[in-house]
Amino acid sequence: MKKAWLLAAVAAFALNGAVEAKTLKWGASREIASLDPYSYGETFTLAVLNHVYEGLVRYTGDLKIEPALAESWETVTPTTWRFKLRRNVKFHNGNPFTADDVIASLARVTHDTSPLKGNLPAYKSSKKIDDYTVELEVNGPYPLLLNDLTNIFIFDKEWMEANNSLLPTDSGKGVKGYATDNANGTGPFRIESRRVDAKTVFARNPDWWDKPQHNIDVIEFTPITSSSTRVAALLSGEIDYTNVAPLQDLPRLSASPEVKVLQTNELRSVFFAFNLTDKLVESDVKDKNPLKDIKVREALYRAIDIDAVQKRAMRGLSRNTGALVAPAIPGYEPSQDQRLPFDLAGAKKLLAEAGYPNGFSFLMNCQSDSLVNEEEFCQAVAAMWSRAGLKPNLSLAPRSQQTPKRVKGEFDVISFGWANEPMIDAYSI
Repeated sequence: MKKAWLLAAVAAFALNGAVEAKTLKWGASREIASLDPYSYGETFTLAVLNHVYEGLVRYTGDLKIEPALAESWETVTPTTWRFKLRRNVKFHNGNPFTADDVIASLARVTHDTSPLKGNLPAYKSSKKIDDYTVELEVNGPYPLLLNDLTNIFIFDKEWMEANNSLLPTDSGKGVKGYATDNANGTGPFRIESRRVDAKTVFARNPDWWDKPQHNIDVIEFTPITSSSTRVAALLSGEIDYTNVAPLQDLPRLSASPEVKVLQTNELRSVFFAFNLTDKLVESDVKDKNPLKDIKVREALYRAIDIDAVQKRAMRGLSRNTGALVAPAIPGYEPSQDQRLPFDLAGAKKLLAEAGYPNGFSFLMNCQSDSLVNEEEFCQAVAAMWSRAGLKPNLSLAPRSQQTPKRVKGEFDVISFGWANEPMIDAYSI
């Protein structure tokens, strides 16, 4: 069972000199995981790198698919897609973009060691027809290929060969390479400099094939994991923009004439995932895993007063849900978006029936710098589970520390956010 809610995305801008500004100082809630977009399937990192690298196609603001590095496409057979590539496109190092780059990039992202190979589930092979035409073969009729390709960014084959980067890195497993801290895309911004955990500077690409919809020449990206420090920096003018504004600070930010707060509904569902291996990582139950019992999982579900979480921890800026798919995503079905009611007494009864009348201890991992108000909602849920007689050991740590633990399975319960990207379709479940 899952316990989920949808978040509101909140960003804030300082208004001083916004029209004339050529340098945007971005105080981000966390660091970019890697400059290699194939290194880890994390929405925030891929969204940032979407300004450096490009795919054959891309989403518009209203989630429609439009041409990017591919000008057009057609299905030649039910399993063969032909793409006509955009001419006169250059990588940031000046190399021309051709079909060879597409073939090499697809080979890289679908390699057995690629963390993102699952993002192209139907891909079978690719073939160069000429310098500006490629064919992709899929393993059966598959209407969602274009959706999948929106976040499959194209690398420069020559650059990869010169820098021993034909194989992907994996930030979740600590596998690094030249592409971890260096980039060479075709997008509207190039990487000018990078100091990990300090500052990454993006400079406008004057040779970009498309027309910029902004007045920015330089972006100074600085990770500021402390929400209070980010807010203070925004109010003082030290930064111009933050992508995650703490919900508790929204009234203060909205009251400032120098700040504009933007809010929108995210596509992301937030839930808790369970360790269902034979034993828990950290528990007073040693011989088995209580979470494998459906009564225990239902008890954890019933013990969460989701309305209280929504009202207090999320300040009313979330929507309670029983589904992984947000309403804006194709395939959303309202009849599937139903929740069981909060029932603390029922939760205690279920635990007793499962053989745990006094509860049990377990490790609960949450991130301190990722989802909106994650610390607050994790603390709230941990307290609710404690009232049911459970003994959660809440571990709050930055995403950079929690991700390797998640990849290795070193958790009992972990908070998770899923935005249904890049597919943006219920089929991805």
